Amino acid sequence: MGQPKAPADPIRVVRLTEPTGVVEVVLDRPAQRNSLTLEVIEALRSVFEGLAADREIKAIVLSARGPVFSAGHDLKQITAHRADPDGGRAFFEQSMQACSRMMQSIMRCPQPVIALVEATATAAGCQLVATCDLAVASEDSHFCTPGVNIGLFCSTPMVALTRNVPPKRAMEMLLLGEVIDAGRAAEWGLVNRVAPRAEARDVALSFARQIAAKSALTVSVGKRAFYDQAHLPVDEAYALAARVMVENLLARDACEGISAFVEKRPPEWKGC
Repeated sequence: MGQPKAPADPIRVVRLTEPTGVVEVVLDRPAQRNSLTLEVIEALRSVFEGLAADREIKAIVLSARGPVFSAGHDLKQITAHRADPDGGRAFFEQSMQACSRMMQSIMRCPQPVIALVEATATAAGCQLVATCDLAVASEDSHFCTPGVNIGLFCSTPMVALTRNVPPKRAMEMLLLGEVIDAGRAAEWGLVNRVAPRAEARDVALSFARQIAAKSALTVSVGKRAFYDQAHLPVDEAYALAARVMVENLLARDACEGISAFVEKRPPEWKGC
């Protein structure tokens, strides 16, 4: 009897040759609707933490294979742990904390992360899209935070959702649990661009190409400052932004970029 087949890796990482400096992270559990088991969550966090340390990477595209971008937390796994002696409490706490760490690893990643959604993103899958820095959706994609329909308010997806869409729209999604189409998602600010399915990937790669052509240092400094200042009082936000600008001005890439602009030539970025 042969050895049992090892489970397929739930995450694929593809280093693209065009555009260069871009990596595609692919959720690859189509038969399971790319649901986020604890193991998948930990694998995603590990991937993003590894990519964060790779200076050759300038931008990251997050995509998925199959008819669902991600259905969110794996409800079968959650249900199985209700049989635990504590009714599942320890596992639920572990899962929610792990998911929060994974989402924050995307925010802390110095490279911008672009969600490419060509299917349906629900619950924590919708949270994943909202957590990414940019999002491109195909015209036939859909979004939903349906937890309220099954007695489970989407409290953790709410964190990312309320940082992307206006409060009344976020509450509409959270309280009604209805599916919204890509056009409405763009109108509400959940995604940046909507394109025909055949073109959505090209749009996402165009974003990545433009980002990869810029100073990696400048982009990473700006991304970090964006999230650091977003919810500070205005005076504290300006103080932080001013400190960031000073440090950015002192960087070699800023000197080079300004000189290149004045001299009407392409800049030569060094990432420092």
